[in-house]
Amino acid sequence: MVLATGLVLTAAGCGGDSGDDAKEPRPSEKTDGSGGIGGGDSGGQSGGSADGEPLAQVRGGEDITLTVNSARRESGGFVTLTGKVTNGSGKAWVAPGWEGNESELALRNKLSVAGAKLVDKKGKKRYLVLRDTEGRCLCTSFGQPIQPGKSKTWYAQFPAPPQGNDKVEFQIADMPPATVTIGGGE
Repeated sequence: MVLATGLVLTAAGCGGDSGDDAKEPRPSEKTDGSGGIGGGDSGGQSGGSADGEPLAQVRGGEDITLTVNSARRESGGFVTLTGKVTNGSGKAWVAPGWEGNESELALRNKLSVAGAKLVDKKGKKRYLVLRDTEGRCLCTSFGQPIQPGKSKTWYAQFPAPPQGNDKVEFQIADMPPATVTIGGGE
C-alpha cells in the first residue's frame, strides 16, 4: 500500500507539465493583427519618450525610415524594442536583408526583423533577436511587402544587457545604427 501511494505521488509530480518552460516571452502590449505592436502608451518609465516622441529615428536607402518608439526591460531577462517602419519610396519594399543572413533565420522569418542586433558598447557585446524552440524570431514578421507611403509597426526581443548598460545601438541590415536608452526595470 505504501509503495502504491508513493508511485501515485511520484507520477502526479512528474506529469501535467504546465508548459511554462515552452512559452515564448511576448511583449505586454496588444498586437495590432499584423504581427507588430499597436496601441499602448510608451511613457518615459517604459523606455519611451514621455511626450510621445520616438527614442530614435534613422533613414536608410530606398527612402525607408525606421523609428524606435520604446526600449524596455522585461521580467525574465529580456528587452523589448518597438517601433515603426515607413516606406517613403515609390515601390513596394520587401525588407532586403532584414531577416538576417543565417540560413535558419532567413528560411523561417522572411520579411521580418530577425536580423536585428543590439550592441552594448559599454559591455562590448552584441545581442541577437531571441528565437523560439522552432527557430522563429521573437519579432515582427511583416507578412507582405510594405506598400509605398505605408508604415508598419514592429517589435523585437533581445537578451537584456546587464543593469546599468542601458545605452545601446539598434542595428539592422544597411540602416544606420539607432542609439536608444533602455528604460523600465525588472
